Parts: sequence; C-alpha cells; structure tokens
Amino acid sequence: MVDLVVYGSVAFDSIKTPFGSTEKTLGGSGTYASIAASFFSKPGVVSAVGSDFPGKEMDFFKEKGVDLKGLDLKQGFKEKGVDLKGLDLKQGKTFHWKGEYGFDINVAKTLDVQFNVLKDFKPELPEEYKEAKFLLLGNNDPEMQLEILKQMKTRPKLVIADTMNYYIENKKDKVLEVVKEADICLMNDGEARQLFGTPNLMKASKEILKLNSDLAIIKKGEHGAILSTASGSFVAPAYPLENVVDPTGCGDCFAGAMMGFLAKEGNVNEALMRKAIIFGSTVASFNAEGLGTERLRTLEMKEIEKRFEEFKDIVKF
Repeated sequence: MVDLVVYGSVAFDSIKTPFGSTEKTLGGSGTYASIAASFFSKPGVVSAVGSDFPGKEMDFFKEKGVDLKGLDLKQGFKEKGVDLKGLDLKQGKTFHWKGEYGFDINVAKTLDVQFNVLKDFKPELPEEYKEAKFLLLGNNDPEMQLEILKQMKTRPKLVIADTMNYYIENKKDKVLEVVKEADICLMNDGEARQLFGTPNLMKASKEILKLNSDLAIIKKGEHGAILSTASGSFVAPAYPLENVVDPTGCGDCFAGAMMGFLAKEGNVNEALMRKAIIFGSTVASFNAEGLGTERLRTLEMKEIEKRFEEFKDIVKF
C-alpha cells in the first residue's frame, strides 16, 4: 500500500545552463516529486513512458522505493526483478522537454516539447491507489487532474495540485476549478499574479483562500515560499546556495518532499505544514546543485536532516 499517489510526467529532459548541459536525462514532474517524496514515505507514481525508456532508470525508481503499479512489461524489466507498478508502458517515445537557462536561473526557455505517449494518455489508477490518504496532482492538464481526483474511492486527507502558465492561459476556468477542488493549489509567483490579475502576492493568496481552500502556498523560487491561512502567513526563505547548477524540477521536489513528510506524519495542520515547507525547500535546494536528477541520485537523508537544522539557524532571531 502506498502512502501517497503522485500523478505527473516521467520524461526525458535535455537541459542547458551556463554551468553545464545534458541530453535526454531522466526528468518530468512525476519523477522529481516521487523521488523527493521517497525520502520520507512510500509514493506511487502514475504516468506513461514509451518503449525507449531504459531499464536502468526503472532500477533507479526501485532503489528509491517508488511504487510503479500496472506497467505492461515489454522490455525485459520483469526478468531483472524490477517492480514497476503504476507506470503505463506504451509503444512509442517518452515525453521529451528541451530547454535552456541564462544567468537568470529562474527563467527557463523552452526550445522543444514532444508529448509523444503522453499526448493521448488517459490515466487509470490502480485499485490500491484509490484509497491513498495523500494525493499530489503534478503539473498537468487540469482536466486530467480532476479526472484523477474523481477516481479516488474516498477523499484523501490532503490533495495538492500544481499548475503552470500554459494551462492558466488556455484553460483558466478548469485551473480555477482545480484550485477549488484541491486542498492546496501550488503555483509560483508569476502564475499567481497571472491567474488572479494582481501584482500583489498577498492579494493573490486571499483569492486562493476564497476558493474553498484553508491553505495557500505560493512558490517564489530562489526567494522561498509563502504560506497563507485565514489567520496569518508564514514566509519561508530559500536555502542560500552558492552552487546553483540547474533549477529544473525544484518546484516538483518542493511539492514531493512536502507531501512525503506530511504522509509520513499522517496528518495535516498548520504547524506540520510549516515544517513540511522547510523540508520541501531543503530537498529542492539539493536538487539545484546538479543537472537533472544527478544530485537526487546521491542524496542521503542525513544530508537533508543536517540542512533542515541549518534552516532553523537561518530564520532564528
């Protein structure tokens, strides 16, 4: 039984930054979020990959304890003893994103997107996933996010959904519906301003709370995150990194680690949410230190705990 379900893309990323580049490395919102969550609890990821997806990356998911149920085994993974539950293996190519960053590392320029097998992917949750207590709807089409939520047998304790400017521009009504249906809809500062038509993030937070939400979280990249409730706000800093290599997937790591921690605790309240945000920022900061998932592959829990303690010193006064 999984502790939380992560719906998001498992993909290839080709990335170029001022500090390095990589071709067709493992990426996607589902990948980053589920790996980040796996440091705290057992996630199950729901996605689709093509027949070009390498077995070594499946091994990586297994090593991290990510559950991948329901995969149509066509590449000999079964013989390797890889547990691939939750991933729908389809003939064709895996989703591929190509982008680059300049010295303003917060801004990604998309050079090419090939949806491939995800273009017509209609996710179906494995039966045991439908009773999970925590659900993370990664950056995806809002209609598919709503469909995943409908497949749950019981309402999870916590539903968090992510979004992006593309869907705000093209499916704003559906994005607003997701904001209303989810307990928390994650968005960055630019997306919050765009969705609610205001330059003021506190006003945007209040608009989120009006849409049937008890909590609003707005990500601010290298400047941290803001948690707002009806009773007040919590402003979390970002960890002051000297060595930023690649921010790809940091927002997904933030969401995944946050949800993983809450799933481990088995409860949700404002005090735990504040702690979860710091754990999310901690894992995201490590992710930024390498290209793609490079740093996540070597990251250990003792490093996360050490940096979490350093966060306490940063905000102490």
